[in-house]
Amino acid sequence: MNYPLAYLITFTTYGTWLHGDKRGSVDRDHNEYGSDFLSEKKEFERQDCKLLKNDRVLLDENCRNIVLNAVLGQCDFRNWFAYAVHVRSNHIHIVVSASEKPEKIMSVLKSYSTRNLRALGVNKLKFWTTHGSTKYLWTKEKLDAAIQYVRDGQGRRMAYGCTKTTEPGAKATGAKFGAKATGATLPVRYHLGSEELLKISSF
Repeated sequence: MNYPLAYLITFTTYGTWLHGDKRGSVDRDHNEYGSDFLSEKKEFERQDCKLLKNDRVLLDENCRNIVLNAVLGQCDFRNWFAYAVHVRSNHIHIVVSASEKPEKIMSVLKSYSTRNLRALGVNKLKFWTTHGSTKYLWTKEKLDAAIQYVRDGQGRRMAYGCTKTTEPGAKATGAKFGAKATGATLPVRYHLGSEELLKISSF
């Protein structure tokens, strides 16, 4: 399979960004990088709201850091290159390079994020909306634009990180997921702008 340079993967927390939302939403016909979102449709939003299986999920600071560590840890373990990861209160943007289909990447990252949130004691039937947006970045220009959008285009920076190497394919330094079962406090090194920071989160 001919893989792109990277993917821009976006998924939202459960119940916070429904089809027809005034901020725009995506479907199979509105899923290309730079394409228009679905327009506001209140009837779609009301219909989706009736189908919710639990309350809407918003991530506080602690939960955002847990999800960030889960994403970086899986990129590390699977040798995926995370150009940019930004965990917001109601959605997550990830620019990642991998020799995998984006649907598999999204599924893995959702799964381990859920696992870590539940280990923290956050109990919800569903944390994430079904699927999400998987945009293919075939050129360096689109890749650079996506990284800038994820890093700088989200308003106040929340839980942000990326793979701590300079070349895709090199081993990252995120937390190993296998250590989570021990209940230990795991340091996760990542880059924030030009500075290397040390973020500590407990699992």
